[in-house]
Amino acid sequence: MKLWLVVLHIILVGTNLWVTAHFHEDVHEDNEFAEFEDFEEEKPKAPAVIESETDEFIETEKDQTFEEDDVLVEDADSEFDHFQDEEEFEGLDVGGGNANGKPDEPSTLTITKVPLHLRARWDSFYLEILMVAGLVVYFINYIAGRSKNCRIAESWFNDHNQLFTDNFSLVGDTGKSSEESSDNGGTVVKESESQYSLYCSGRVGCDSMLIELKLIKRQDLVAVLAQIVRPQNDQAQIRIEFSKDETDNFVLAVASKKTAMHFTKDVADISVYCPEKRPGEKFNLPSGFYVMSEIAEATFTVLDTRVIQAFTKYAQYIDYIHVSDQFSGAKQQEDSSQLTMPEVKRVLLIGLNISIKGRIQSAEMQERMRPLLHLTFHLLDKLRRFKLSKEGRSKSDKNRQRVEEAFLKTTHAARAEAAAQRREERRRQEKERILQEEDPDKQRKWEEKEQKRLAKKRAPRMKQLKVKAL
Repeated sequence: MKLWLVVLHIILVGTNLWVTAHFHEDVHEDNEFAEFEDFEEEKPKAPAVIESETDEFIETEKDQTFEEDDVLVEDADSEFDHFQDEEEFEGLDVGGGNANGKPDEPSTLTITKVPLHLRARWDSFYLEILMVAGLVVYFINYIAGRSKNCRIAESWFNDHNQLFTDNFSLVGDTGKSSEESSDNGGTVVKESESQYSLYCSGRVGCDSMLIELKLIKRQDLVAVLAQIVRPQNDQAQIRIEFSKDETDNFVLAVASKKTAMHFTKDVADISVYCPEKRPGEKFNLPSGFYVMSEIAEATFTVLDTRVIQAFTKYAQYIDYIHVSDQFSGAKQQEDSSQLTMPEVKRVLLIGLNISIKGRIQSAEMQERMRPLLHLTFHLLDKLRRFKLSKEGRSKSDKNRQRVEEAFLKTTHAARAEAAAQRREERRRQEKERILQEEDPDKQRKWEEKEQKRLAKKRAPRMKQLKVKAL
């Protein structure tokens, strides 16, 4: 519906501009006052002076003049008579001659031609033209970007759908049986114009797997322009949740430089358990990757030969690998009022680059990315089989106990205040219940009990010293 409203708005604005331009042309051609533009001032005729020999003829002529002045006759030229008015223009002699008796010269007063203010000029509507052009460009970019993101998501899921079907009994959150969902190839959920997701479940050792395609916002013209300055990649983010006690307790992350900086600052489990970044060259990884690990033996076990070969061959397509038993999402703010430890989950997170700086690779290159999904299932099985040594498990337990004690220490004051509020609320409810009962003995006993409690609270605290007998 919004699409049709935008199209209708563009048509109406264009029609308005066209009609306005042609209307002003017609007004200019059919100007009713054009007959006055070529008006040339006629020379004023000197009134005839009639010399009479007798006084009777002069008096008769004056009487006739007074009689004619009583009758006002308006003609077509009357609106310009003010140019001949003696009082209107001082110093202008309209008589038959000047003092020397010579006839007056014709007047040099002219009428200025006033041009039309409204003309059909396109530069008068440049703001409207820019607005319409901007709407058209944004509309075209929205349609093209949305369709391109949809094609990328469908193509990626279709290329790897068989692999998902072979490893999970349910591909796509359809709500149907496994046979029907496998026949349909799963259902891709469209979260937004640039984000798609696929849910898979039904595999031994893990609860579920969620794949999210976070594409560039190609439907947004501002994001497209920002892509020129700061190129970004289309990513496929894989999240696998393990069952409880399915893996050992440790935190490990391997990420590119930019992602590693984000992990150490904003991700809760990495910033707490392994904030130190180590170059990937120490672990035979390509340059540009950093390793953040809590337990050293877990690092060398997870980063085996197959994983290192995958990093070496597909370094530009791998963004990060994150293994954790304490994953709780983003780091909480220091002034948070949370009084309990955040809920944690055992996860395996993998981020893969579908495109490099917004450029979609060819079909052959996309086909070569399939081993990275096989690497995901390889890590899943390896983490289930891996068990820490006695020293590693002891170190892991101490780290978690230390984090819990630090959390309880920082929230001690808030928890004490919350406990006091709960006790005060229970006393208030008990008092209301006692007052509602019509038993004076119970009310008296409760008041005595409350006075003893307040007196004990006000009394100074005394320390008892134990002295050993000799």
